[in-house]
Amino acid sequence: MSDCIFCKIANGEIPSATLYEDEDFRVILDLGPANKGHALVLPKQHYANLYEIPDELAGKAMVLAKKIITRMRDVLGCDGYNVVQNNGEAAGQTVFHFHIHLIPRSFGDNAGITWTPGELTEEDKQEILEKFSMD
Repeated sequence: MSDCIFCKIANGEIPSATLYEDEDFRVILDLGPANKGHALVLPKQHYANLYEIPDELAGKAMVLAKKIITRMRDVLGCDGYNVVQNNGEAAGQTVFHFHIHLIPRSFGDNAGITWTPGELTEEDKQEILEKFSMD
């Protein structure tokens, strides 16, 4: 997609702090980090979200995310990691090019990905189970 900022970054048209690159992906440091070392996994091809990216490439993205956070944990000495992937505006997606956030976490860092737990009601459970099928 010619006007997509992440396409331009992933394909080297816009400079970035690149941690890793191969034929399918570029991993960069986020310019608006939640914490020091916050990175983004960007495919070089344009896919708006997880619904659109081919299964094989989605799998490669997760394997790459694991490799990056395993190495960055050692580099940063952080206590944990959030691996976040948003789909759609309602879910917090602001750039409509599939990407995975890799957010280093340390105790007391105040970067949060939280929600108030609700309750799985019997009615909701039955409705979902009746309608859900992987066929």
